[in-house]
Amino acid sequence: MTPVRLENAYVTLEPLALNHVEPLERAAADGDLWNLWFTSVPAPGRMTDYVEAALRGQEEGRMSPWAVRENGSGEIVGTTRYYDIVTDPPRLAIGYTWYARRWQRSHLNTACKHLLLSNAFQNEGVVAVEFHTDGYNQDSQRAIERLGAKREGVLRAHKRRPDGSLRDTVCYSILATEWADVDRWLQLRLARLTS
Repeated sequence: MTPVRLENAYVTLEPLALNHVEPLERAAADGDLWNLWFTSVPAPGRMTDYVEAALRGQEEGRMSPWAVRENGSGEIVGTTRYYDIVTDPPRLAIGYTWYARRWQRSHLNTACKHLLLSNAFQNEGVVAVEFHTDGYNQDSQRAIERLGAKREGVLRAHKRRPDGSLRDTVCYSILATEWADVDRWLQLRLARLTS
């Protein structure tokens, strides 16, 4: 699944490339995001490795990564991707998402996720989209729940964090059969957030 450019009135998702390294470093510096031990935001000087790893995942068919451009300012403000891409039945996860601090808790995440979900269900024909987050990342859990995703459960001692510690992974999903209602909810939410 090759990432394509996705755009709405608020945000543009550009297929991730090495020329995004410098603007992503600036975005991560807004809030020193690498200091949040339960996220995957790379430390200063590590963004090239981060982007190269995402591009390797894309070449191997495991990921479709994007840089997130906020349309009003024209700035690259974060990144996101599809991962855990499976073909039978077709499903994927959305994650590795982070935004510069000034864009957190704004309309940006809703606009971005609406684009990704629309593309997944309407163009890629997936039966389900998953979301996974660290058990300690309460902000992420609330943001996923505001999208209309259903909490499925917790995988205990599931993955290693960047610092090597084990994390519990909280799992959510949206099914294709739920997409019409979620789509309406996200459009209403975007209208409220941007009015």
